[in-house]
Order: sequence, then C-alpha cells, then structure tokens
Amino acid sequence: MEKNNTIVLVVSTMILGLVLGYMLASNNSSKFSGMHKMPDGQLMSNNGAGGMSGMMDDMMLGLNGKTGDDFDKAFLSEMIVHHQGAVLMAQSALQNAKHQEIKDLSTNIITAQNKEILQMQEWYKNWYNK
Repeated sequence: MEKNNTIVLVVSTMILGLVLGYMLASNNSSKFSGMHKMPDGQLMSNNGAGGMSGMMDDMMLGLNGKTGDDFDKAFLSEMIVHHQGAVLMAQSALQNAKHQEIKDLSTNIITAQNKEILQMQEWYKNWYNK
C-alpha cells in the first residue's frame, strides 16, 4: 500500500509540475489556488508534496518586477531548474513505478523536458553569453 501511495504522489507531482510550468509560461499562475485534486477526488495542498508551493512561490518571486531581458533571463533560469526537477522525478518513476503507463509517461516527460531544457539553454547562451 505504501508503494502505491508513493506512485500516486510521484505521478501527481509530475502532473502538477507540468501544469505549473505551463501556467508560469503563460503568466496565469494567479489561477492556481494552492490545492490540487488527487485521482481519488481528495484535495491535497502543495505543501504536502515536499513544499511544492514554497518552491513555486520562490520561482515566482524571482520573476516579480522584472521585464524585458531581466525577466527573460530569470524565466529561463527558473524553468530550466523546474524542468530538471521533472526529469529527476520521471527517472525515479522509471525505476520504481509498478504500472507501465507511468513508465511510458515518464519516458515521454524525460524526452520532452530534456528537449526543452536544451532549447532554453541554447537561447540563454545565444542571447546573454555573447
């Protein structure tokens, strides 16, 4: 039972990371209420997911008041770290998940997030490390 809870937490956190990443990218983070719905219908605070809410708050604070190149630099830096965290979680799921669907999802996350990390690193290098 404990392993099932871990799997649910890992998958939920991966999904939450993807949703939050999208919301950050689209500047719609104010729509996030600090809670998310678990597959069984229960609401869970992000604070229960290893302080996810605090991490996201810190990321958003790094963007506050910035515009132009300052915003873009901070956004890229924060998103690279965010994506790297998603890759680490997905790698853990590949090793520990019971269900093949989770492993397949994790493989897709690793592929997509690594591609985006490389793209963001390239942009940062091209735009700011001249």
